[in-house]
Order: sequence, then C-alpha cells, then structure tokens
Amino acid sequence: MRPPARRATGRPRAGRLLYGVSLAAALVVPVAVPAQAAPVTLTPAADGAKGQELPGMPTALDARAEAVACTPASKEQAKKQDWSRQRLDLDRLHRHTTGSGVTVALISTGVDPGAEGLDGRVTAQGQAADDCVGQGTFLAGLIAGTGGPTPRLAGVAPGAKILALRGTDRRGQPDPALVTAAVRAATTAEADVIAVAVALPRKDTALTRAVAEARKAGAVVVASATPEPPSRGSADEIPSRTYWPAGEPGVLAVADMLPAGARPDAALPTEGIDLAAPGAGVVSGGPRGKGHYLGGGVAVATAYAAGAVAAVRATHPEATADAVARRLTATAYPADIPQLDVYAAVTTVLGDAGAPVGGAERAAEPVAVRDTSDTDRATGRAVLFVLLGSAGVLSLLWAGFAVTRARARGWRPAGAGTPDQG
Repeated sequence: MRPPARRATGRPRAGRLLYGVSLAAALVVPVAVPAQAAPVTLTPAADGAKGQELPGMPTALDARAEAVACTPASKEQAKKQDWSRQRLDLDRLHRHTTGSGVTVALISTGVDPGAEGLDGRVTAQGQAADDCVGQGTFLAGLIAGTGGPTPRLAGVAPGAKILALRGTDRRGQPDPALVTAAVRAATTAEADVIAVAVALPRKDTALTRAVAEARKAGAVVVASATPEPPSRGSADEIPSRTYWPAGEPGVLAVADMLPAGARPDAALPTEGIDLAAPGAGVVSGGPRGKGHYLGGGVAVATAYAAGAVAAVRATHPEATADAVARRLTATAYPADIPQLDVYAAVTTVLGDAGAPVGGAERAAEPVAVRDTSDTDRATGRAVLFVLLGSAGVLSLLWAGFAVTRARARGWRPAGAGTPDQG
C-alpha cells in the first residue's frame, strides 16, 4: 500500500537538495566500508545451574577417624559431558592426538590399574595400586581415561600410559619423603611427564634435588600450586606463601578455576602460578565400580594440565621440556592467570621465541605493508563522482517536477503580464 501524499511544507529547495544528496550518500558510502567480523566466542558455555547429581570425590579421608573407611563405589552414571571437557575442546583435540606413546607419572593417592577406561595402561609401583581415597584414580581418568562406554568423558590424552606413585599415606595426607621418592622413581622410569598432585608447605632439600634431576632427565614437572583449602576455618586467615614442589625452578605451577575463569573464593593465596585449569564440577571415575563422581580442586586442575603436556609431547616429540612448558603458557587464554587451552597448545605454530606466529609480541621484524594510497584515492574519486552525479540527477528531476507543477497552477515567467480582460 502506497503512503498518502504529503502536503507541501514550504521547505527551501536547498534543503530538499541537501536531503537528496544525503540519501544518495547513505546508499553509496557503505559499499566502500569493509564489514566488521562478528566477535568469536572463545569459551563454551558451562552446564546449567543444576549440573549433574553425582557423589563427590574426596581429596582425603578423615585423619582423625580410628578406622579407615575407603570411598565407596558410585552407583550413578554421568548423563552428559561436563563443562570442563567442553572448555578444553577435547572432542576436537582427540582428532589431532590422544597422547599415544607418552608416559605420565601421577603422584597422588594411588591408581587402581583395573579402573574403568584405564585397564592395560596403568603401572602401579609399591602400594600405589591401593587407592583407598579414590582421588588418584579420579585424576588418572582426567589425564588418560578413555571414558569406557562414554567416550565423551575421556581424559585429555586417552592414549597415554599412567605410572601410579604414592605421594600420600593411605588416607590421602601428603608426605614429603613419599613425594621425593616418587619423583625419583618417575625419573628412573623415564616418565615424560611428572604430575605432582599434592603441595607441601615447606621446602625440602631432598625434593629440590629430585625435581632438578627429573628436569635434567627431560621430564616436564607439573605441580599443584597450593594444597586444597581447609575443610574447617577460613582460607582468608592463611597468608600468601609458596608451596612445593610448585615453587621449584622450571616446575609448571597450576591452580584451579571455576567455569567463569575465576579462582574459587576459598582458594589459598599464592604467587607464581603459571596456568589455571578447570577445577570444579568435573566428572570422572573411581577405583571401585563403574560409576562416576564429581570432583574439584587444585589436584583436578593439575591433572588436566598434565594431560595437556602429554598431548603436546605426543604431537611435538622433538620439543624439550622447557619448550613444552613455554608452548602451554604462550598459547593459554589471556587472563589474570593464563587459562589452559590444550587445543591451541597442540595446534598453534610458534615462533622461535615461543610466541604464536602473527601475535602482537612477534612484531620485532619489519613488516612490509602494501601501499594502497593510489587505490584509496581512486576509490575516493569514484565515490565523489557518484555523489555529484546523483546530486545532479536529483536536481534535474526536482527542477522538472517543480516546473510541471507550477505550470499546472497557471504560473507565468516574471514580466509576461496578464491577459487582456474583455
């Protein structure tokens, strides 16, 4: 339906001409302006507020209890992939690598060699095959689990092997002597990655030497930046400090993060964190049964980082331990604490200094920029020509329209007089 004709408003001809020119410009100029790309979503959305209802995996058992009651088997099965695997883009990562050929030494509460999704790829030394707490087996699933009948719950490097070592007593309490012996055993076994999923409050000379020997042997050492927060009291009452072996030179110190990227409110304060990885609402299996648990904390983040190191070592076998660590930090998602991006760590092409090619930090070499001044001037002349041409056409059309309307109303040129009466 055509709109009704508008009555004359007495607008000056110059104003109408300017309106016509502006309309022509609005139709022409946007063609010469490049469109802006839509922003890319860098992080997938987390699960809904309700999440998955699964039993929790403890980080340790009650040290005050007279009898040791191991974590019971879970009777629940996870119904969907959790946010952490979506965040790390593991489905796409596994099309590039599964970590095959890499051995990860996991120093934790032990690992059950027959656990779902781990059978045939776990070697447990000493008492490490007895995982009463269950956390070590839970972490092993995040590093190298296949997910069993649920492939979308696979770990970061489902083709890697696990060397299980005890760094705690049977209740999950860290022991410096056990951690030191475990690091040395991992070095002797020529593990490619050593994941220390515990944190000690005091520096230990023997542990310092053991870590230095492991790094000299070519292993990438990944360690929890802090212990888990206390179950009683407030973490705010604990001053910031360095924990070990995360504080040793060359060790990749890892902290946990929530789906939004922030550290938990109760997290213990520390400095020198190299990476943050998912550490809340994470799904994995345990040492008893085929059910799933929900776990979280710094040890969970450390396991994810260790799996990422295994994926990088499998994809870049020629890279030194220091180069692997640099690759993980250089490709991390930028934030107050760089956030682990394992897919980028595996696939990004790095420069000699370890920075992503094409990144802002790689502007040391002069860049030849094509001279587009001639093209810009030609484009400007073309736009001006179109504008002037459009204005001229509009002026002629307006003049013709005005003369036609004036004649229809009996308009005569000035000085022509009036017709004789009578």
